Amino acid sequence: MAKADNRPKITLACEECKRRNYITTKNKVNDRDRIGMSKYCSWCRRHTPHKETR
Repeated sequence: MAKADNRPKITLACEECKRRNYITTKNKVNDRDRIGMSKYCSWCRRHTPHKETR
């Protein structure tokens, strides 16, 4: 029997242009809420806040 997936894949989307730029994983046990971080957006050509999408 497989163990529960504690590190699911999530997609990060730019807050300004709404494009989905990054795919990463997070720990469901430690980070229950949606995560957000500042990442480089190639379409905006600068660092912008990116948040987890569903």
